[in-house]
Amino acid sequence: MKFLRDKIDQIKKPFGKGEKLERFAPAVNSLDTFLFVPNHTTKHGAHIRDAVDLKRTMITVVLALLPALVFGIWNAGYQSLSQLQEVVPFMDAFIHGLWKVIPMIIVSYGVGLGIEFYFAIQRGHDVNEGYLVTGLLIPMIMPVDLPLWMLALSVAFAVIIGKEAFGGTGMNILNPALTARAFAFFAYPTFMSGDKVWVSDATTMDAISGETILGKLAAGKEVAYDTWSMFEGTIPGSIAETSVLWILVGAAILIFTGVGSWRIIVSGFLGAAFTAFLFELWGANPLMNFGMSHLLVGGLAFGVVFMATDPVSAAQTNRGKWIYGFLIGLFSILIRVFNPAYPEGVMLAILLLNVFAPTIDHYVVQGNISRRKKRVAKQLKTA
Repeated sequence: MKFLRDKIDQIKKPFGKGEKLERFAPAVNSLDTFLFVPNHTTKHGAHIRDAVDLKRTMITVVLALLPALVFGIWNAGYQSLSQLQEVVPFMDAFIHGLWKVIPMIIVSYGVGLGIEFYFAIQRGHDVNEGYLVTGLLIPMIMPVDLPLWMLALSVAFAVIIGKEAFGGTGMNILNPALTARAFAFFAYPTFMSGDKVWVSDATTMDAISGETILGKLAAGKEVAYDTWSMFEGTIPGSIAETSVLWILVGAAILIFTGVGSWRIIVSGFLGAAFTAFLFELWGANPLMNFGMSHLLVGGLAFGVVFMATDPVSAAQTNRGKWIYGFLIGLFSILIRVFNPAYPEGVMLAILLLNVFAPTIDHYVVQGNISRRKKRVAKQLKTA
């Protein structure tokens, strides 16, 4: 490690203070902080001594995403090859999916980090590690055959409008990954919905059926998948959103490490389950009759675990997290049931609650202050 440390110090010399390449120092410093713990500490103001920094937090989230990503790569290949053959070997499916997903990840990181580096150089600050997660999340929530240029535009929109316009990492009010998906959905709806966009190479096959379960229900069709297939994730859908099993493994990692809020995750599933139960009692259409199976399909589980828990755009108070998560689950099912044109509602639900998260926290804090004032007044009165 000393050899690597010396090499990086040597590379950084022309970018030091007063040197001719000083302006580009943030780009070089980002390599340093990515490989090594920053060698500076806070000198002023209140701060907490902790071995965990933003980089370690983001890497933990990336590790939590890997189980769902690896399964999603395999499933992307499986959904495509299973249209042509009855038996699909594991490695054949995985390699097929890999050839589709890896270019999307490369484009996402290339475009996003390029923009991040540009803004870091222009503003004279270091590149933050937040995009380590966002760059992986964006392709994971997209259809496997989304054209790469559309993905690049979605990434650029999310980073510039959804993040940098608000001041960069830690300042955005909306989840950047969901901002990218929202842009792609409303700008290119035919590439984000329909019965062929969820299966790779659909245009080269005859009579292919790749429609999602929610799409079938919205169209009044029967669902041929059993509960285990929905839970395991061997169904059409976005790259890494189909497997509740592996998403829950990621949730366990986030909760165990303290990176993700268990309150938001639990309340999100409770809100969705409560709403799905009420609609099942109503039973006016197939989406209502789907009941608790709503928790196993679409992007609900992935959104609640990895999107709703974003520490920047989520509620901050403990009570606020319960309210915030519950409303995300509730609105996710509401949008699914009452909007047949767009049966997947978790994206809009999370973006909506991102906007209202500060308001939720405000009233929670004001409620605490009001109760304390009443308690003090009561004590003074009885004294």
